[in-house]
Amino acid sequence: MRPGEGLDALMSPRSIAIIGASQEATKIGGRPVDLLRRHGYAGRIYPVNPKAATVQGLQAYASVADLPEAPDLAIVAVDAERASEAVEQCAARGVRSVVVFSSGFAELGEQGHAMQERLRLAARRTGMRVLGPNCLGAVSVAENSIATFSIVLEHSMPAAGSLGIVSQSGNLGSYTMRLASERGIGVSRFITTGNECDIDIADGIAWLARDPATKVILCCLEACRDAGRLISALEEARDAGKPVIAMKIGTSAAGQAAAASHTGAMAGSDAVFDALFARCGAVRVRSIDELIDLGHAASILLPDRLPKGPDIAILTASGGFGVLIADAAQAVGLSLPELGEETQRKILELVPFASARNPVDATAQMSSRPDLLEKIMSAVVADERADAVILPLPFSLHLTRLRSIYMDSLRNVRAQFPHRPIILCVDGPEDALSELHALGFPTVESFDGCCATVAALVRLQAVSKGPQDVPPAIERPRPLVADAFRHELGAKRALADAGVPVLAEHLVQDVDAAALAATEIGYPVVLKIASPDLPHKTEAGGVVVGVGSEAEVRRTYAQMLDRVATRAPHAAIDGVIVAPMVKGVAELILGSRIDPVFGPVVMVGLGGIFAEILQDSAVQIAAGQRDTGHGDAEIA
Repeated sequence: MRPGEGLDALMSPRSIAIIGASQEATKIGGRPVDLLRRHGYAGRIYPVNPKAATVQGLQAYASVADLPEAPDLAIVAVDAERASEAVEQCAARGVRSVVVFSSGFAELGEQGHAMQERLRLAARRTGMRVLGPNCLGAVSVAENSIATFSIVLEHSMPAAGSLGIVSQSGNLGSYTMRLASERGIGVSRFITTGNECDIDIADGIAWLARDPATKVILCCLEACRDAGRLISALEEARDAGKPVIAMKIGTSAAGQAAAASHTGAMAGSDAVFDALFARCGAVRVRSIDELIDLGHAASILLPDRLPKGPDIAILTASGGFGVLIADAAQAVGLSLPELGEETQRKILELVPFASARNPVDATAQMSSRPDLLEKIMSAVVADERADAVILPLPFSLHLTRLRSIYMDSLRNVRAQFPHRPIILCVDGPEDALSELHALGFPTVESFDGCCATVAALVRLQAVSKGPQDVPPAIERPRPLVADAFRHELGAKRALADAGVPVLAEHLVQDVDAAALAATEIGYPVVLKIASPDLPHKTEAGGVVVGVGSEAEVRRTYAQMLDRVATRAPHAAIDGVIVAPMVKGVAELILGSRIDPVFGPVVMVGLGGIFAEILQDSAVQIAAGQRDTGHGDAEIA
């Protein structure tokens, strides 16, 4: 099934059944009933509880089979042992989608995995889509469709907006929604996938990519079960102009182990995820604050106000603030070009003692004289040497007089320059921030966060220009027998067969053959031990460079074998490799492996003694994976 198909009933249901519905609004089975009623869901609500005639004032039903219709969505809020049967009953009744809150499935081992497999098979057999198990459900804000027990909705719904949230972790996604709501940022949809017996993170991304209410997709990712589906979904979002901002957690060994136990999936290599995001146009962030800040800014500035490059201008009433932001900007790769002569002239005419180069320190005169503020702002914003403008306004919105001054000036500047990206570093009352957002100004509280957001917006602009270069499909090399890879010559022969130039080297088993090979190659040469047991030959004394004559070859050959026998007595020795001595080029490390999630990946970086010291390398997926449309990934 293509990612995202069949989720309309989950996200826009006309009727919802709650299996395990409780009279008590504080219980997991009672919360969806309470929230749906309290927040004004307009569809039909069917509590299912065989022990009650009514639940929270609504008529209850003994089973799904007794319902007056097959609901679009059923919420399963019973224990794991009964959840599998409930899902199968929903499938038999013709329910189109199910959310399973219950935990105790694949995250607990083989028995739980077998119960989870029943859920998956019910979905596959009937086409019914299943979210979960072990999930926090889904919410469609504008429709007040609530299939969650999250406490985030305890007092109010988030404002309806354009940020879509999809998360494997329920609490992480719920916390993201809460932060967005607290900052006055509107949310369109909320989906948490949990153990992903059927609906996975790729389904959520792909469906949000097609959702008219969603403009930006925030993704909280722990692991990937199907690389082809994830790639397909990310590319669909990119091609639809819906940026995916991804927070991939589980970067440490401990974090990956925790992710596996949490969701029952392999986390995969973190470096490969970086390569995947870069290739598919997603932008990775490292914290929830970055996720919210960037998502909020992107939702305001898209589609035509993203910074076109990394050059920024800073306008401040404090020289100290300007220095702090300049430091933070440089740390994330932004630059501060000197503003044009005309811009500087205008600023100095208004405030002769200002610093007008960049950062612009217009001093406290900027805030105390409203007649100057708008003129200075306009001069800086008009200078196209800067791709974006950062304006720090600490404390300003908390003071009634300053709030009025800045609001008026910002409103007029926005009218003058509707397409220029201006990011405000400010906190303040919720109504003030909402007004700024409506005017088209993203707001970020901290200096560091503001600069990180602008740097990420620059990356978004780069990927929004179109699909990134994708490696072409590769022709697989002919199979090689395992013995061919006992040492480095086998790998080099495979590279040569694929068209990669390699040095002419000889494997020899005695000293006479070594001397003959060296004469054929030409002096100086390198002698290296050939052994499947010695990946680091130098440590065992198995490499000698710059051998300059036949006599030296014979002497070095014998000495090297003696050293290796002493230092690695149990190593199998296949012989000695005689290679040309090459100087004057940089050393490169090149490696490949089969990633458990994404398949063949290639690493290239600075080699020699610096490979592990500097760890300067890059990773790329070796061949394109695509979703077949049948739930199976294929490698091109």
